[in-house]
Amino acid sequence: MLKARHPLAVLFVCVVALMASIVVFNALFQIALIALVFIALVAFNRTSPLVLIALMVPFALFGFGFLTTSVFFRQESDFAVKMAGEALLQSPGFSAGLVLFFRAIACGMVSAFFALTTDPGAFVRALMVDAKLPPRIGYALFAAMQLVPDLAAEAQQMRIAHAMKTGRPLRRIPGPLQVFRLVIPLLAYAIRRAGRTAIALEARGLSPVGPRTVLNAPRFRRGDGVFVIIGLAAIGLCGVTLL
Repeated sequence: MLKARHPLAVLFVCVVALMASIVVFNALFQIALIALVFIALVAFNRTSPLVLIALMVPFALFGFGFLTTSVFFRQESDFAVKMAGEALLQSPGFSAGLVLFFRAIACGMVSAFFALTTDPGAFVRALMVDAKLPPRIGYALFAAMQLVPDLAAEAQQMRIAHAMKTGRPLRRIPGPLQVFRLVIPLLAYAIRRAGRTAIALEARGLSPVGPRTVLNAPRFRRGDGVFVIIGLAAIGLCGVTLL
């Protein structure tokens, strides 16, 4: 259901949610926003809750850094007094850090919502048609999306060749030394690939002027307007926690 919505409609709702998370400095609002996006992805996008939890781990670690910094290194934080017996949960530093912790997770959850419900190709085509994104930038983004999986496959081939040459078994996770050895060959491969892509685009007459037809571009439908209204209303309902 969510993947059928127009990418720009989803982007608009996500941007509003991110701005609300940044502007509203309240932990309950952040928790309500996290729960709202979590339920929407599980119920309407059939996303596994375990996948969402795994995706939020980096954001939780990032937010935990905000929390510890606010508690231990806040200028107004009377750390010695708190350690002497004051309850940590009642300190201003902990309250501010808690809001920043949940804000980091809320921003990560909204970002995951956009990534899990939006097709990258459809998003670029929508930008080219509706947001007037220059064709050179649009096709460059298409080329980058094609390059990333090819770059990973090329790195795997290099690792296999190196393992056969040294006679050692292929490690599942490359070590720091192996990663360092792959940097220069992969950089050379990316430069060659970029040069070939640029030549191919010029050979096909890519220019910033003239009419251009974009195939399979998403179009706005009535359901997209309903989605935007429901999304904004749901974000507004999260503000009930402030009352």
